[in-house]
Amino acid sequence: MSEESNENTEKKYTETLGDPTGIEFFPERRGDKIARGWFRTLFVGEGRDNLQKLKCERQVHNVISESPLIKLMMDALKTTGCAIDLNRHISCEPCSKVVTGGYDAEMNQIVVCQNTATSKSAVHGALAHEMVHMFDFCRAHVDFKNVDHLLCTEIRAANLMHCSFMSALVMGTASLIRIKKQHQECVKRKALASVMAVRDLSPEEAKAAMDRVFTKCYNDLEPLGRRLRRNSEDIHRVYRERYLNGYGYS
Repeated sequence: MSEESNENTEKKYTETLGDPTGIEFFPERRGDKIARGWFRTLFVGEGRDNLQKLKCERQVHNVISESPLIKLMMDALKTTGCAIDLNRHISCEPCSKVVTGGYDAEMNQIVVCQNTATSKSAVHGALAHEMVHMFDFCRAHVDFKNVDHLLCTEIRAANLMHCSFMSALVMGTASLIRIKKQHQECVKRKALASVMAVRDLSPEEAKAAMDRVFTKCYNDLEPLGRRLRRNSEDIHRVYRERYLNGYGYS
């Protein structure tokens, strides 16, 4: 799930499109169009797709040029044999209002939602999250139709890119006494929300899947090698340490 660090933006999430389930969030992926009312088109500014697309593409370029975290993910993808071509593998598109990005495994393409990921931080969050899915697809041949596989990659994306003690504290889901447990609960909550948005699972099925995969997937920290702490130098540290994990040589 991609997020900015406040409660309102937490409601937006990204989806993994390994099969047609969830495709309604990205109608233009398969040739449809987003329906817009005349009022919102005239007075709110919706429908300015070309302008939004240009702004989104500029933000993507800036993030990729400047972010150590995104540079590391691109190095890791290249090392595993899946180098990113910006024109081929990243696409700015209009999406449903409840998502900021997605990974289309069928097309092997990251979608950045040009109408909802409008800030630099939102674009950064979407790219970071979806690059974890792309990395997992390349490295581990994730089958996104398999609930265990899908849940595992969502656990990893939440663990590596979004949940931290400070972000959980801001959201009111962490306590100073139970930091580690609260971090794990944040990861579980975000991963389950992403999976449940595109899979019709009962609470019992979701819990069983979480029990099967959580420990293994939570402890898999590739390609970062560590969990990122909010308001720390960890992002720069993981980039400097990328060679220790075998990335950045190619």
